[in-house]
Amino acid sequence: MLNILFERKEFFIELLLEHIRISLIAILIAIIIGGISGILISEYERIAKPTLAVVGVLYTIPSISMLGFLIPFSGVGNATAIIALTIYALLPMVRATYTGIKNVDSRIIEAAEGMGSTHLQMLYKIKLPLAFPVIMSGIRNMVTMTIALSGIASFIGAGGLGVAIYRGITTNNAQMTMAGSLLIALLALAVDFLLGIIERNAQQTDSSQKRKSEFKKRVALAVTGLCILAVVFSSINFKKKDTINIATKPMTEQYILGNMLSLLIEQDTGLEVEITQGVGGGTSNIQPGMEKAEFDLYPEYTGTGWNMVLGNEGIYSEDLFDQLKDEYHEEFGFAWHGMLGFNNTYGMVVRTEVAEEFDLKTYSDLAKVSDQLIFGANYDFFEREDGYEAVIKAYNMNFKQTMDLDIGLKYQAINQGKIDVLSIFTTDGQLSQSDVVVLEDDLHFYPSYKCGIVIREEVLDKHPELEDVFQKLEGTIDDNQMSKMNDLVESQDQEPEDVAREYLTELGLLN
Repeated sequence: MLNILFERKEFFIELLLEHIRISLIAILIAIIIGGISGILISEYERIAKPTLAVVGVLYTIPSISMLGFLIPFSGVGNATAIIALTIYALLPMVRATYTGIKNVDSRIIEAAEGMGSTHLQMLYKIKLPLAFPVIMSGIRNMVTMTIALSGIASFIGAGGLGVAIYRGITTNNAQMTMAGSLLIALLALAVDFLLGIIERNAQQTDSSQKRKSEFKKRVALAVTGLCILAVVFSSINFKKKDTINIATKPMTEQYILGNMLSLLIEQDTGLEVEITQGVGGGTSNIQPGMEKAEFDLYPEYTGTGWNMVLGNEGIYSEDLFDQLKDEYHEEFGFAWHGMLGFNNTYGMVVRTEVAEEFDLKTYSDLAKVSDQLIFGANYDFFEREDGYEAVIKAYNMNFKQTMDLDIGLKYQAINQGKIDVLSIFTTDGQLSQSDVVVLEDDLHFYPSYKCGIVIREEVLDKHPELEDVFQKLEGTIDDNQMSKMNDLVESQDQEPEDVAREYLTELGLLN
């Protein structure tokens, strides 16, 4: 873990800065909105309970559900992550402000009223200063929670240290996962420590007006500094004018393909490339990002495009490719280019001991004993037109139990005996390293999933030189070669960029 932190320090520093930026913006927005809301409900008691109830309900919504709800409105990326984090940060901020103000001694308020203080003077000079220690405690809890929760931002293509965690899980790289987790924990602890110092100072009582004045100045400087940092960090990594934005799904081979495209585009065209690695949800979140011009191109599979993007029924075959291209052009203004050659279709494997116990060789054999076995697959397989429901109907299967799995954890699940049957991709790198038997699709159920590059046509019109890059990659990778590259990353701890560079160099495409 320490080795990977030092060897890839630039990568982790960039993610750390992005993590701070996302967290800081959400925190500042929550402090402003939550603080104002807390003040208002403390002054107008009738709206206190409904407001706290609404904020409390929002707080109970699972983070994945919140992100999924926001994506249709704000798209993928940092904006959606910041909105979600702000929503979760509101409850502790609103509650702390409201509680702090309501707990101010009523006798002090009465005395101030008797001395002729206005409503605004009592709020500014009495209530808020006396409530500050409680408010500060709420801010401290909210900040720590927000920094920790920001790790989930990578699920929707946002930045931050969650990228390292999610990429580590997907590529079976435990060191990267642990390194990302460690940095988030250290960042949260460091900020909590600093805020703890401010909180303790706020709780100290001192009759000296000078000390109080100095403390107020320190708080003002701290808030000003946070605002300046937010502005600075929010200006980092703005898209350059001639930057090609590539998205990849949370799969090892997609990381490799994304780097191949990046290396060739930067070498052959002089364009800058920015890769959004491992967008959670894959096509379901990348496609909206493409439609909103947040992404310019990404590697996609023909069967996925046919069923999941276009919503066509029935099983895809490559003789429908011209129709696929026409529908992409008409509906989205997207084009298919650079068909790479390999076909990453679905398959099924069973643990070797299970195959031997029931003499399983084909899907039809599996169907006869499926009611005794546990089936596992990645999340989207259960929702696809050509996924779980379709295959069990075609083969009349009835599994005892099903388990939803992250792509990066599915082989661990079957190797540990948590499941008996697993849906796989035929180019999986870990396939050759696992104690499993690949079953024969005897009814030829699974469609074709040949990989190509989907690009927005307006981008191709603006940069026609990209077509030459795609042409170079045409037919350069077969199933076995893709599987070997995946295995280099997943089992031999090589970086996707290094694997991509080495393969392109072997092909003579990279100088």
